Parts: sequence; structure tokens; C-alpha cells
Amino acid sequence: MKKLGILFFAALLVVAFTLPAAAVETTIGGYWRTRAYSLNNFTGEDQSEEFDITEVDTRTRLYLTTVINDNLKLVNKFEMDASWGLNYADIGSDGKGILEIKNSYADFNIGSVNAKLGIQSACLARGFLFCDDFAGAKITFNGEGFSVPFYWIKAHEGGWGKDANDSDVDYFLLDPTFNVGDKVTVNPHFMWATSDDISAYNPEFHFATPQGPWSSWNGEGFYVNDIEGATSVDFADMDIYFLGLSLDADLGFASVWFTGIYETGSVDIKDSPITSVDISAYLAAFGASADVGPASVHGQFFYASGQDLEGTDVDSDLEAFWVPSQGYWYGQSYYWAEIMGYGTLDQVVSNGSPQDKISNVMAANIGATFKPMDKLSLNLDLWWAKLAEDDFTGESDLGTEIDVNVNYELIEGLNLTLVGAYLFAGDRTTASTYIDPVGFHSEGQWENDANPYELAAQLSLSF
Repeated sequence: MKKLGILFFAALLVVAFTLPAAAVETTIGGYWRTRAYSLNNFTGEDQSEEFDITEVDTRTRLYLTTVINDNLKLVNKFEMDASWGLNYADIGSDGKGILEIKNSYADFNIGSVNAKLGIQSACLARGFLFCDDFAGAKITFNGEGFSVPFYWIKAHEGGWGKDANDSDVDYFLLDPTFNVGDKVTVNPHFMWATSDDISAYNPEFHFATPQGPWSSWNGEGFYVNDIEGATSVDFADMDIYFLGLSLDADLGFASVWFTGIYETGSVDIKDSPITSVDISAYLAAFGASADVGPASVHGQFFYASGQDLEGTDVDSDLEAFWVPSQGYWYGQSYYWAEIMGYGTLDQVVSNGSPQDKISNVMAANIGATFKPMDKLSLNLDLWWAKLAEDDFTGESDLGTEIDVNVNYELIEGLNLTLVGAYLFAGDRTTASTYIDPVGFHSEGQWENDANPYELAAQLSLSF
């Protein structure tokens, strides 16, 4: 992959520098950061030290935009990540490296319609629905005071062979934006997630958090609790619909925002007397910010419905807000608290938290930003969170978190960020569970509960 990426990048440079200057204009931009950080007690105890880590890493992103003419350009973005001292960033600085072709797409206009085709990125409904890179298309009709984008996101390709197309997973999204005057923006969301056989995609369910700070699991379906224990099911046909609305308003003295999403549809089940599970779930979030004296004060609240596991029958509705995604790092993504919601470091979250996959959780935040001088800003945040419904441990309290973030411009273009966070862990964070052949059962508390905390320093620049 590294050789392929380097050859592709070199070919683009050759093309860019050999075409006539009048015909092609190439711009290069990017981002770089190096950070040192320490994460501790994220399992909710200080005995196993299973997810404790202290390390330094570097990320470099290079953006290459080739403008062919006023209506056509080619965009390519490359990324390299390296943790210092590992085999791809060893002491000789000549390790294998991790080179990614992050984005590669054509961006062109046909009249009032703009099209982006290829590997690109999107953040939809503030990330509550989707915020990631994807393979697909974005077709946007632009009018006066409004735009109407249509997204096709190819989440999974079934491949070759008989009935292979049944395993395709596609998201179709209509996401128009309307400006009401110059103070209010209205953004409805209509998304359809569909597949004839989702079992090959094997999506993650993030409302069930049996163990570990990864707080989601992959079981070729999901476990639905009944009186006898837990029953495993495999999903087949999927048709899920999301109907949502986002609002942003500038009130002069304050800015406010809101997002609400209702989820409906059904998922069929393979090899089971229960033929399908109906979905009825929802999410609501709102926030505000205002200048108060020397500070800018902000706050937010969000609630995503969860699954009531207490005495739930296997044929009940799926009530947990759920956006199908494959793996921890894909699809839906809404970063919030430093420890419970990835925050700045985006490495791991505290035990039991739904990470950036907002499902089965309610959280509230209040914070303030102080700027004593042009080059210095100080951010203080207080977060409280709990699961909307108890999980398999029978607990729900995630805890109360304090986050401190200091930003200082060392020299023009080079920024230093200091991060400190401490979680007063709730019972769900410190709860210990294990997996047995029957299902999930709580084993009680750790013998030595401990509060998670993190410290970090980061240098970054953009160009």
C-alpha cells in the first residue's frame, strides 16, 4: 500500500508539473501534529493497567488539489500516522510507515449542479448520522438561499458471484439546507440504510456494552435479553429510515442549535422463528453559546434512546438509536468529552461509554472559553453522562468529567495545545463484566476502583 501510494502521488506530481501552466493550477495544503500523551485507569480500575498507555505519535496530512478549469478539479488527500518507536517509526526513521490515500475524488460543476465522485468525506447531522470518509457520490443542486445535496454512500460491496449483490450495503441521504434570512439555517435529514443481507457487513451495536473501554461488540447480530438469559440472532434484510431536522440560529446575544432524529424500519432475522425486529428509536440534542463578560460560555445536552434489557423478550422492538457501522472507527461519529467521548486524543474511551457512537446515552455539558491574550485561550468543560437504559451490568452511571484545554500560538502558524481530563467514575465505568458461553453477566465491582485521567501536549500546524 505504501509503494502504491507513493507511486500514485509521484504520478500526480509529474502530471501537475508537466501540463501547461495556463491549463492546470495545483495547490498543496495540509496538516501536521505531534503529541505526547498518557491515558490511565480507563478500565475503571488500576490493577490490570490493560489500557494504560504513554506514548508519542505523529500525523501528517497532505492535500493536493489540481484545478483543470473553472468547472473541474481533482482532489487527493494523503495521510501518514506513526507511533514513535514502533516498527513503522523505529529509531532509524526508515520503518514501513502507514500511508493512507484518505480521499481521491473529482469535483465538477454542470450548470447549477455540483458533483463530487470518488472517495471523499462528509459530516451529516453534526455527526449523529455520519461523519467519516466514504466511497460514493455527492450531487448538489445550488439555488438562491438553499442547497439540496444528495449522498450515495457505499458502505459495503458484496463482491462477485451468485447473489453477491444481496450483501451490498448502501446509504442514501437527502440533506437540504435552507437559509431563513441571514440568522437561521434549517437542515432536514432523510436517510435510508438498506441491504438485502446485512450479515456479511456484520455491523456493530453500541447500545450493548458488556466489557472494556471499547464499549461495543461484534457478535454477528446482537444479544437480546430474555428471562432465561441471552439469545444470539443473525440479521439478514435491512431497511432503516432516519427522519431528522437540524436548526442553527444566531440570536445576536447568543447562538443556539438543535438536532432531532427519529429512526424507524425493520431488520429481518435469519434461521429464527422471529422473522424480523421493528425499529423505533430517537435522538435529540441541543446547545447554545454566548459571550458573558470576559468569557464565552457554552453548553449542550443530548439524549439517544437505548434498549430496555430488563425482561425484554426476543421479539420486542429495537428501541436503541442505532446507525449501522462496521467497526469502532467508521460511520457515525460525534466527539464530546475528552475521556468519555474521545475528545482531542481520540484513542480510547472510558469503560462502558458509547464512544462517539451516540446510542443509549444522555449527557450534559457546561463550559467556558477565556482568551486573556490574542495567542492564548483556555477552555474549561464539565460533563455528566449516564446510559439511557441499564446495560448487562445493571448499571448506568458513567460519571462526571472535568476537561481543561489550553491553546497557545508559539510562533506564527505553530500551536501548542495542553490537555488534562479527570473522570469521577460512575458505577458503570467501574463495573466489571465477563463473557461466558450463555451470555453476559456482571461479576460485581473491581477490587480496586480507580478514576480515569489523561494528560497530553500537542504541537500542530496547518497550511
